[in-house]
Amino acid sequence: MNTPALRELIQRAQQQEDSHHQLQRRLEDQLPSLHPAIRLPAEDALGALTRFVIAYIEQVPDVLVAANQVAREAGIEDGVKPVLKVAEQFFLAPPALMDGHDGLDGLLDEAYLAHRLVEEVNDRYIAHFGQPLIPLDTTVANLVAHQLIGEPFANQLDEAVRQALEGLLPESIFAQESVQAYRQRLQAPQTVAAWKRWPCLSQQLGVELVLQGSQAGAGDRIAS
Repeated sequence: MNTPALRELIQRAQQQEDSHHQLQRRLEDQLPSLHPAIRLPAEDALGALTRFVIAYIEQVPDVLVAANQVAREAGIEDGVKPVLKVAEQFFLAPPALMDGHDGLDGLLDEAYLAHRLVEEVNDRYIAHFGQPLIPLDTTVANLVAHQLIGEPFANQLDEAVRQALEGLLPESIFAQESVQAYRQRLQAPQTVAAWKRWPCLSQQLGVELVLQGSQAGAGDRIAS
């Protein structure tokens, strides 16, 4: 994974934000119309939302590295790594529909692509192991980011993720003997303890999503 290039790209975008405050102005405009299910701290709501978006972007390199490491331990690196490389390329060489999006404001869109791709891989991993590929829960964070990006563009990004996954990570990967052995190690106490250090990303940052009558899930959307 070319994480140094990802981190350098994020750092340049942060420097641009420090000078122009493009992302902060966008979020300030969005605050009055945020969906009521998105709960922010009563004090400094704009600051909390801005910190959330920056952390959401900054987490991408760490999530990709963690996912690749776990896939290697599970013996499925050959199957997972091409998917993670696609997520990486969403940052380094974004698709044409991202033209004109720059700075942290633009990286929010690219981070959403990367996080959603890993979320889809997690869903397949859960189906086979009963646990996600990586323990950082970005489901709620992705739902909040989806609302910040806005429809229909966020839906276009979801479609880009779906197309990127076509033909990748076939079911046969999960039938390997190395994968079956890894399933047993997942129940080890040290594994469970390690995962507890990876809380929900949105909760870390004081941004929560409250959906009345249902739990937030990977396929949910916040109604406009």
